Amino acid sequence: MTTPASSARHPIAVFGMFLTTASAVLFLTFFFADLFGLHADNPYLGIVFFLILPGVFLLGLLLIPAGTLLARRRRRRGLPEAAWRWPSFDLNDPAARRRLAAIGVLTLVNVAIVSLAAYKGVEYMDTPAFCGRVCHTVMEPEYTAYLDGPHSRVACVACHIGPGAPFFVKAKVDGLRQVWAVAVNSYERPVPTPVRDLRPARDTCEQCHWPAKFTGDLLKTVRRYASDEANTEEATLLRLRVGGGSWRFGGPQGIHWHVSEDHRVEYVAADEEREVIPWVRLTDASGRVTVFTADPEGGDAPPPGEIRTMDCVDCHNRPSHRFAPSAARAVDEALESGVLPRNLPYVRREVVAVLEEPHPDRPTAERRIADRLTGFYESSYPELVRASDGRIAQAVAGAQRVYGHNVFPAMNVTWGTHPNHIGHDPSPGCFRCHDDEHRAPDGTTIRQDCTLCHGFE
Repeated sequence: MTTPASSARHPIAVFGMFLTTASAVLFLTFFFADLFGLHADNPYLGIVFFLILPGVFLLGLLLIPAGTLLARRRRRRGLPEAAWRWPSFDLNDPAARRRLAAIGVLTLVNVAIVSLAAYKGVEYMDTPAFCGRVCHTVMEPEYTAYLDGPHSRVACVACHIGPGAPFFVKAKVDGLRQVWAVAVNSYERPVPTPVRDLRPARDTCEQCHWPAKFTGDLLKTVRRYASDEANTEEATLLRLRVGGGSWRFGGPQGIHWHVSEDHRVEYVAADEEREVIPWVRLTDASGRVTVFTADPEGGDAPPPGEIRTMDCVDCHNRPSHRFAPSAARAVDEALESGVLPRNLPYVRREVVAVLEEPHPDRPTAERRIADRLTGFYESSYPELVRASDGRIAQAVAGAQRVYGHNVFPAMNVTWGTHPNHIGHDPSPGCFRCHDDEHRAPDGTTIRQDCTLCHGFE
């Protein structure tokens, strides 16, 4: 006579028990290692232990009842039972009751492991390492810029998903499409921007930044360097009229007037990159509507396209993934920060020249940068080479770093690929609308007046 326990001796059920036990032990071992910071900083380990192993664990749990059902089918068909012989399961037997208690405890343990794995899996998928390093080639430009940016301690999901379940589910579903694109090598190069269907900035950016709060003016020093022997510095002091506020604080003004809660600015872009904006609509606090159009014959009706309400990312479109717009600008910033030595003759001219050359990949670029710079100083300033004071080596390393943080040949990212709308040099930025060409029916224009945003010192 067979017993229920005998059904669990089917090879598939036994294999399921083995998978469940092994994956549970491995998962718990890595979980506690991760808890105490003992594991290597490798994103693929996280995939194995927080995503794949829990799947193996669940597969093992499913194989156990599957094997049991197959064993019962064999008995009904009169086939010989499996080779393993386990004791019968009788509740009148104290040993059987102990086995039942053990099964209950193991069930609770399994539920705890599955719950913990699900939590850790979701938590791991929300980490910047997962977002930026798993799909290395695809996300290398964005992740590199993220690590250099002012939001490098803010998790990617804080901006790209934000709080709440609906956007979380939407992001994960959309992520399946992105994973498939990577798997079949059909992803776009470069990653297209702006990000479509990005959550409104009021739900993300404004959880930390509040444009309605009056800021006033900010001072900024812009430094540029000449391509002469002394790398001559020229500094310009700008007063930025950031302003902000609302009528509760005396009225919106300055640059942050555009996103004040007292009115609404809407626009339609003529291109995917939102570089060309032919139509703007302003609804003021009283509800009065004014339409500005670059086409005087087009009337007030919006052209085809999305009517977008202006928010933070329409100007701050590269808040965490900023790339230098040109090699010259990148070298100026490197000279200012000390990445490149300012007291090395002609370093600005030579580094800009080699960075502007096209290179097929990073190793080739790094080799050419080293050859170009060391060759120039060997022929033009041999005394500096003999001095070996470290300036030439610093220039080579600094130029390679500038290149590696801005140019990514595998993703077709180079100087100016991703324009920054803050300001108006070299991309149009503010001048997409402030060009004196957008005109309302009463003749009012969106002025191209520097003093609207700047004071000069």
